Amino acid sequence: MQTGSSSKRERQYEHVKKSAQDRGESTRRAKEIAARTVNKERARSGESKTASKSSTRDGKSAPQRGGQRWHSGSEGPTKDQPYEEAKKRDIHGRSSMTKRQMENVLGR
Repeated sequence: MQTGSSSKRERQYEHVKKSAQDRGESTRRAKEIAARTVNKERARSGESKTASKSSTRDGKSAPQRGGQRWHSGSEGPTKDQPYEEAKKRDIHGRSSMTKRQMENVLGR
C-alpha cells in the first residue's frame, strides 16, 4: 500500500488481495486487483489528488457494479484462452491461427 494511506484502506487492500488469491489469482495479480480497487475507492471518496472520469462518473462502487465493465465483451474469450486449449491438444499451426480459426479447429 501507499504511504499515508488510512488503516481502513489498508484493511480493504488486504481483504481484496486475499479474496483474489482465494479465487486462484497469482499473488502479483491479486496485488494489482487490490491496488486498483482501493485506488478507485479513494478517488471516489475524494481521498486522492487525481481521479479518472470512469472512477467518479457512474456513481457505483466496484462491488456494487459487480464487474459490469470487466468482461470479455461480445467477442467471448480472448485469443489466449483457445490458444492454451489448442496447445494442450497439441494442435499444430496454432501460433499462426486467428482466434476464430482456433475456435473452429477446437469445435466451438
